[in-house]
Amino acid sequence: MAGVGADGGGDTEMGGWSELLNTSTKLLEQAAPTPHFPTLQRNLDQLEVLSTKLKAKTIRAEAPSQSLSATRLLAREGINAEQLTRDLKSFELKTTFEDVFPSEATSIEEYLQQDDWQKEKRDFLQSLSRLSTLPKRNTNLAGGLSRYTLMPSSASSPQASSGLPAAEVMPIPNKTIIDSKSSVYAGVVKDLNDARGRSLPFSPATAFRAAYESLSLDATGLKSVTMQKVWHLIQALVGEGSTHRNVSRKMSLVVGARRHLEWGHEKYIIETINSQPALAALGGSVGNLQKIRAFLRVRLRDHGVLDFDASDLRRQPPVDTTWQQIYFCLRTGYYDEARQVAQSSRAAYNFAPLLAEWITTNGAVSSETALTASEECEKMLRMGDRPGRPGYDRKKLLLYAIICGCRRQIDRLLKDLPTLFNTIEDFLWFKLSALREYSSASSSNVANEGLVPYMLEDLQNYLNKFEPSYYTKSGKDPLVYPYILLLSIQSLPAILYLSKEVGEEGYHVDAVHISITLADHGILPEGVGSGQKMGVMDACAEADSIIRQYGSIYLRNGNLDLALEYYAQAAAAMGGGEVSWIGQGNADQQRQRSSMLKQLLTEILLRDGGIQLLLGPSGMGEGELKKYMMDWRSRQQFLLEAAHRCQEAGLYDKSVEIHKRVGAFAMALQTVNKCLSDAVCALAHNMLDGESRAVALIQSGNEILETARYSSEASVQDKDLISEQQIILRQLEAILHIYRLARAGQTVDALRETIKLPCLHLDPQSSNVSVDVFRNLSPHVQACVPDLLKVALNCMDNVRDTDGTLRAVKSKIANLVASNMSRNWPQDLYQKVAQCI
Repeated sequence: MAGVGADGGGDTEMGGWSELLNTSTKLLEQAAPTPHFPTLQRNLDQLEVLSTKLKAKTIRAEAPSQSLSATRLLAREGINAEQLTRDLKSFELKTTFEDVFPSEATSIEEYLQQDDWQKEKRDFLQSLSRLSTLPKRNTNLAGGLSRYTLMPSSASSPQASSGLPAAEVMPIPNKTIIDSKSSVYAGVVKDLNDARGRSLPFSPATAFRAAYESLSLDATGLKSVTMQKVWHLIQALVGEGSTHRNVSRKMSLVVGARRHLEWGHEKYIIETINSQPALAALGGSVGNLQKIRAFLRVRLRDHGVLDFDASDLRRQPPVDTTWQQIYFCLRTGYYDEARQVAQSSRAAYNFAPLLAEWITTNGAVSSETALTASEECEKMLRMGDRPGRPGYDRKKLLLYAIICGCRRQIDRLLKDLPTLFNTIEDFLWFKLSALREYSSASSSNVANEGLVPYMLEDLQNYLNKFEPSYYTKSGKDPLVYPYILLLSIQSLPAILYLSKEVGEEGYHVDAVHISITLADHGILPEGVGSGQKMGVMDACAEADSIIRQYGSIYLRNGNLDLALEYYAQAAAAMGGGEVSWIGQGNADQQRQRSSMLKQLLTEILLRDGGIQLLLGPSGMGEGELKKYMMDWRSRQQFLLEAAHRCQEAGLYDKSVEIHKRVGAFAMALQTVNKCLSDAVCALAHNMLDGESRAVALIQSGNEILETARYSSEASVQDKDLISEQQIILRQLEAILHIYRLARAGQTVDALRETIKLPCLHLDPQSSNVSVDVFRNLSPHVQACVPDLLKVALNCMDNVRDTDGTLRAVKSKIANLVASNMSRNWPQDLYQKVAQCI
């Protein structure tokens, strides 16, 4: 039965195919022949292949429009969609802390606003060909910082702050970044020194920031922290344009760091409003509170009607945004508006006086206020998140924790609620707002109540647990780490880190000028960081070293003008900054500045062109030196010391020039005579340059004598000293003349001039009484005597003694040599004398 069934099935299938073949044949016969298309014959296998291709075309035609749009987008970017598909098969997708922890962005638009879509796209396109080589993020670090990201730096982009149109935001062509930075920064340093020298006000951080912005180096926006953002932070830290009353210098820095973060958040909320103008519904309102509410409309758009927008209270109760408004007002720096909201709300009725005190005292609230806030924190932490209670009520907890400023409460808050902050800026703003100074006056009260304050050192210790590479993402975002250090008032470590970043970005150049700014404001000792055992002078010395080394580059390249500008700042750093220019620093700082300034100015003075730069074309009061040493006596003493150092270093020409400028003509002549003595001795030993050098020195000596004659600065005592040196000059000049005669073969004239020298007592007509000719003879002339005696004896070998005169002269020379055997004169002189006797 089975076989019968099978045969029947096969007959049915064949019948079906036969019927199909007959139908096809009839259709072919009915079709009118056309000369344009040839007759084609296909077997079943060929038909199957063709049908498969037709099916594929149909599937592509039915693809969703979104897929086609994506393909076109990739094509415009020069990306092969098929190649991309193959590459992504090996792409390993891992979550980051931004993905794991809740984000405050609840829409695609807001996410792109926060995470800088342009950077993400550019990085993705550049990394397609090297996906497997990307370094992995360190996800093993314990601690809350692994949750936080940095807000994008678009808020501080050049377009947003400089007012330049986009077409003008271009890097300087044909010039490296380092050269560009060095050039504009140097102009600011000149202006700073000029202002300090004339006791005029000057804001270095503001000026350096403007100089940097003029370069438009951050136009691409690839980094989350740019140097422009760093300069704004420096400007806020030093408090240029603002004053923080009733706080210490360290707390003033903390307030400045907080103000910078508030400035950045203001930029962020404005961008958020502009990205969703219809939803924000800001309208024509420009008030600060209206901007906060517009921001909250975007932020809380999924929570229902907000209280400030509710028109009919009989309907479903609106969302109470009291704590949101207060928090974001404070976070954005709108302190008056925060106080206004607190005072006008029943929900924050008890909080309003606490907030008012915190604002008025810059955070230094009383222990009673801190205790009240602490108790409220405890109550909320015990209560926890109740079912149905909106999560944004946590802002109330944050606000009370800020007022409290208690280390225990803050640590517990962050431990129990690890997802409070989405950005490290929010995290640091909270910590900076909550920290206190631990004064001995209040130590007993807080200890009894268990309210040990959260201090700056606590924040620094926490941040320093992580390696620099963690913050910089293994060098991809290099400025994040120094930015964090500066925000936590660790300015010196930040500068030292930047100074070692010697690359094409020129961050070491920025470090020098950040050092100048912080040193000028005298705040470097406050920013040494936790765990650093450094005194005030140690921090200043570090800055001095960085600035001085940078200035020495200009010195080596022959740019004495700029070397002087930076050396002046290096010395000022040692003296405490601006106060050192006007003598308001302490005695130790003034001494350190004076010592360093003298050392550095001497370096410049010893260089070619240094005297001209510091002292001007003549005298010593027309050059740059008077800018740094205003007192005439101080300048004179410095120059005398510098001249002495020149003499010790063998720089006799500079020593002579400096002494002439000061009016110390006798000292200048003494140096000339010393050099002339050396030149005369060189001539005696047949050195070729001896005579020309000697002639130049004699001319220099004569010029000094001429200048001294008409100078009103020379006293009677000075004139006596000048006269003594003039005699020595003439004696050396006479010896030089004798050498010239002897070398010219005029032996008789040379002997005659030698005998005429009164200092040697060789006149044969004089008595043979023993005379100590060296008692009153200058050492410079004494040095020439042995060679002069040899020349005289050699001349006598070539002259006939007709009357015994030469014998008498030889006898006197022999007596002179014999009486000065202890002087250890050259051996050939003794031999020559022995031969002549």
